Amino acid sequence: MKQAVKKPVKKEHPFWGLRAKLMLFLCLFSAFVLGLVWFFSVQLLQPLYNRYIYNHLSAQVNTIAALIEASEDPISSRPLLLPGARVQLNWDFWDQINALAGEGKLDFHNSCVDIADSTMQYVIGFEGLYPCLLHETSGSLRNWVVGENEYDTSNMLAIRRIVMEQGACNITVNGAGGNQQLVVGKRASNGDNGSYTVILSASLTRVSEAAVVMGKLMPVLLAVLLALSVGGAWWFSRWFTRPLTKLSHAARQMADGNYKVQVDVPTTDEIGLLAQDFNHMAGQVNRAAQLQRDLLANVSHDLRTPLTLIKGYAETVRDLTGDEPQKRTEQLNVIVDETDRLSGLVNSVMELSKVSSGTDQPQRVTFDIAQLCEEVAQRYDALCAQNGCRLQLQAAAPCDVLADPAMMERVLHNLLGNALHHIGEDGIFLLRVLPLAGGGARVEVEDHGAGIAAEDLPYIFDRYYRSRSDAGKVGTGLGLSITKAILQSHGFRFGVDSTLGQGSVFWFEAKNS
Repeated sequence: MKQAVKKPVKKEHPFWGLRAKLMLFLCLFSAFVLGLVWFFSVQLLQPLYNRYIYNHLSAQVNTIAALIEASEDPISSRPLLLPGARVQLNWDFWDQINALAGEGKLDFHNSCVDIADSTMQYVIGFEGLYPCLLHETSGSLRNWVVGENEYDTSNMLAIRRIVMEQGACNITVNGAGGNQQLVVGKRASNGDNGSYTVILSASLTRVSEAAVVMGKLMPVLLAVLLALSVGGAWWFSRWFTRPLTKLSHAARQMADGNYKVQVDVPTTDEIGLLAQDFNHMAGQVNRAAQLQRDLLANVSHDLRTPLTLIKGYAETVRDLTGDEPQKRTEQLNVIVDETDRLSGLVNSVMELSKVSSGTDQPQRVTFDIAQLCEEVAQRYDALCAQNGCRLQLQAAAPCDVLADPAMMERVLHNLLGNALHHIGEDGIFLLRVLPLAGGGARVEVEDHGAGIAAEDLPYIFDRYYRSRSDAGKVGTGLGLSITKAILQSHGFRFGVDSTLGQGSVFWFEAKNS
């Protein structure tokens, strides 16, 4: 019965996804900012403007009052202080006021200045408002006016009385048609010459009208800006999440078995770095998958050969040569050798698995790695004599390191065994120990063989990897992978330097702390 193939379920983008959340955040943030703009431009416009006008008028009032109080001479005189009597001014003092106004230290533009003496009668002033609710003028003179009784209006007399009695005032006067005027006043003493009231005022009508206009304009402006914000948020969220969508699609492809997938994100920001890391991960996964396939193929081949030989010779011994001691012994030796080879392969695979998975943790102690190298080198004397080669040891200075001695011995055997398989025509390979400046040692194993091609160098420590020059050679192909796993578990730096036709140097740097 044919089994139905289940089609992969296509994943739909969730409605409440990252893009929707980003759009919502940008829209709410824009609405919040626009609300603040509306609040400050409409609701706080008039209070802030009124505060500014008050501070400005207060500064002018305080300056004039200070000058009056500092003057030793009378700033004005009125015969017998009689109501209606003509006022006489001390023009030296008032010329000083004019000079300060010319220097910009006093600013009377768009202001009304009213100075009266202790009789509550007008002395001098500057009329720069149109209309002025206090003096009830219908025109703007924009000049100094001296001793005009028509400025002694009921509003003005009431305000002068408040200033004279309370010493200061801060009043808002309302007029017809919604007109408003801010009034700031202060009492100033001219010594024995009596007291004066200094009153300045400015119109608030324009700012209130501006607030009304802004209040009508802001809803339309807010609607337009909010629409632009929504459009901008939609475009930005789409642009921002597009690389993430590519990454998600690529991840699904990897889950379906396409390990060659790559993501094109031409940016250098965090998402671009994430895409680069994803591409690197995909490359490593693809390489690992390829190595796994190679491992299975090669191990299967290496297992098949000894198993076939073992079976064949066992059948031969059983059926043909069981009664011939010499042939039987030879064939049984082949069975033993192939069994040893098979055991070695299985042991190598198990050792690599233990070290790579962290099951075997390094038991670190401090020891002299130069002495360990000398002990390991001595074990190769018989092998070198048998194969007609020579191992040169260069380890004169003691070098203490902190490592697992058994694992380091395994690393040395793997590197020396690898060098022995790639020995050059001179028949020499070297084991070298070099002290490091900061402590520890650099251990090098050098051969003078054919060398390793540049394209093979990055993968030479990968499990079951064989360069083209190693094809067909005896060995499990796991020695360098075990070496890599051991050195990584210790946190030691390692690598290989090689030149074609001259040989290779495998090295690692062991620390002493």
